[in-house]
Amino acid sequence: LLFPMPWSLTQPVTPDLLVSPSSQDGDLGSECPEDRGNWTGRLDFLLSCIGYCVGLGNVWRFPYRAYTNGGGAFLVPYFIMLAICGIPIFFMELSLGQFSSLGPLAVWKISPLFKGVGMGTILIVSLVAIYYNMIIAYVLFYLFASLTSDLPWQHCGNWWNTDLCLDHHVIKAGNNTLPVNISNTVSPSEEYWSRYVLHIQGSSGIGDPGRIRWNLCLCLLLSWTIVYLCILKGVKSSGKVVYFTATFPYLILVMLLIRGVTLEGAWKGIQFYLTPQFDHLLSSKVWIEAALQIFYSLGVGFGGLLTFASYNTFHQNIYRDTFIVTLGNAITSILAGFAIFSVLGYMSQELGVPVNQVAKAGPGLAFVVYPQAMTMLPLSPFWSFLFFFMLLTLGLDSQFAFMETIVTAVTDEFPYYLRPKKASFSAVICIALFLMGLILTTEGGMYWLVLLDDYSAGFGLMVVVITTCLVVTRVYGMKRFCRDIHMMLGFKPGPYFRACWMVLSPATMMALLVYNIVKYQPSEYGNYRFPTWAEVLGILMGVLSCLMIPMGMVVAVLQEEGTLWERVQQASRPAMDWGPSLEENRTGVYVASLAGSQSPKPLMVHMRKYGGITSYENTAIEVDREMEEEDDEESM
Repeated sequence: LLFPMPWSLTQPVTPDLLVSPSSQDGDLGSECPEDRGNWTGRLDFLLSCIGYCVGLGNVWRFPYRAYTNGGGAFLVPYFIMLAICGIPIFFMELSLGQFSSLGPLAVWKISPLFKGVGMGTILIVSLVAIYYNMIIAYVLFYLFASLTSDLPWQHCGNWWNTDLCLDHHVIKAGNNTLPVNISNTVSPSEEYWSRYVLHIQGSSGIGDPGRIRWNLCLCLLLSWTIVYLCILKGVKSSGKVVYFTATFPYLILVMLLIRGVTLEGAWKGIQFYLTPQFDHLLSSKVWIEAALQIFYSLGVGFGGLLTFASYNTFHQNIYRDTFIVTLGNAITSILAGFAIFSVLGYMSQELGVPVNQVAKAGPGLAFVVYPQAMTMLPLSPFWSFLFFFMLLTLGLDSQFAFMETIVTAVTDEFPYYLRPKKASFSAVICIALFLMGLILTTEGGMYWLVLLDDYSAGFGLMVVVITTCLVVTRVYGMKRFCRDIHMMLGFKPGPYFRACWMVLSPATMMALLVYNIVKYQPSEYGNYRFPTWAEVLGILMGVLSCLMIPMGMVVAVLQEEGTLWERVQQASRPAMDWGPSLEENRTGVYVASLAGSQSPKPLMVHMRKYGGITSYENTAIEVDREMEEEDDEESM
């Protein structure tokens, strides 16, 4: 612990034992601030976290990363990095949010000097929300295009096709008669994506966006409308929507998996996906790729986990939820790999080419390769609709989290002005981000989307996570943080979590950051290389989120009094009102530090409310006793 805590200087107010007990009954929401809102059921939080973590990356990034980094052998570094980096940071974020009941900006009452970390988080999430909803708009476009008897990307001969277009039916006919040279040909699905959906031929590059594609613009408007309607009442509405959006993708994934493994040649793709190549484990790149997959798949650092946990009751078992969500996310990624590669194996057999020639990652898989594979199946519009509906539900609940993070962060900063008008404020945010995303609907919009994807949540996000780890463990103090968790859950984190928080997780994140900087490669889309000014713009996006940290430090120091060092010390200490949001949960150093607090022992409130002492009150007594013993030791 770098700096002494100020609470010992605070004299508790004389208790008013005549304060009437809480009139609320002991239902689920009774421990949460009413004006802030809270989950209406225990499954709301768990499903929201699952929906947030299980997103598009599980389907279009993990399978490709696995097969390019050693197949089945990739699971070894993947689960090791999950244990070292994923689970501990996930649990830390949930603990911070639940303990304080604050969003990613206000939570920095823990150490106001570092409030810039929260500002950097909001900037990153805002940039990601802009382009992520554009991807959902593409999914909606394909979803509507699947509502037909013949998929529009099934054959050549449309106005958007070129002479290079060659569909798989011709390839199969060619295999039976004369050999067909497919090296210089393009599939109908690829031309549909690039020449019809994007109309990218109308743009010469990122500096020439061209005209707005009004069909894409309407899809983007629809996706923002859906998101707004689902977050209209905060977690009370989005918490109910996730019962569908977080569970239905699993039903579709199982259907696609069963259909995939029953196709001829499916085993060829699965073998390609999982055949272990253990020599890859000697390469540092494989370990870095595993850590990156964990980092982005779990969504740590984006503030979504912290925001969701802030709407929990004080004693919600987030320790159990951490393992359910993180392990469930990993298993979903592996299952998605089977569903994807079984179809790719069938597709490679149909085309007579190796699996690695049809396997792609990212939008190339979702909007080119898999749609092409769908055209080879009976009832292709049905399977196509299912696939894109799955992508829609996967994307929406991640977008809910991004928006809830932004709205919660700002309303927690200005609760008196914005909380009563949260629905209107959410509408303003959605409209603003929609307008900023209009450039993505132009003919050159894909270039801007790639730039945002490459830089908005790159090294800036890693700096945010590393700083959070270091501030919590070294500035706030590991002992105090563990004691907070003990107060909340009834037990302290074990040596595994403490070792990860102190050393392993920050060290792994630092290695990722250094690797990203050393191995930096300019952005590209297909054969297009981005100009220097675009690269500089992208780097500035990442740097700006990092610059928020020193900017926040300057503001915090200027608000204090004394010499520079005294100001830094004072700004590093937790704010006086840091701690549990409800008075009955505040014990030990947190007693009587809320504005207007009357009771020095929240235990009295609990006893009046519940008629006895629960296990959590026993925990509170233990925590108080530990603090008194430590104070005695320090005074001696």
